[in-house]
Amino acid sequence: MPPSITEQSPSVAAYIGLGANLGDARGTLDDALRELAGLPGTQVSAVSATYRSAPIDSSGPDYLNSVARLDTQLSPTALLAALQRIEQAHGRERPYRNAPRTLDLDVLLYGALQIDLPELVVPHPRLHERAFVLLPLAEIAPGLDVPGRGQIAALLDAVREQRIDRLT
Repeated sequence: MPPSITEQSPSVAAYIGLGANLGDARGTLDDALRELAGLPGTQVSAVSATYRSAPIDSSGPDYLNSVARLDTQLSPTALLAALQRIEQAHGRERPYRNAPRTLDLDVLLYGALQIDLPELVVPHPRLHERAFVLLPLAEIAPGLDVPGRGQIAALLDAVREQRIDRLT
């Protein structure tokens, strides 16, 4: 059942990482963006270009990745549940950690909150280690400060050696 939103709920900027490396990855990312825009109390306010990168700590085909900024009234856990429903609708399976996937949607940031729950850690715990997250994030929010980690521009220096290609 979708979460209820009241008119008084404040909107929060949430950054979502999108990735896919199985099937029609580009089509899946496009579909997922439309589905994100359809979430209750949510508007997609920015989307990065699409990037291609090699899998990290895994194998399989290259990933296509992007980052979207959502202005949402959903709580962090309601947003996570909605993302997981979208993943499942696109055939997401979790046979093992870092397995290839039809769709991966991650809550990277939720406002300036730092969240540490069993089901959700924000900022995403590996955000600062991944060029495929940092580069598209820097594209749509270049002055962003990642809570507990610092400025996005400074974080990019640590991942400069990772292969990533801007597609669009």
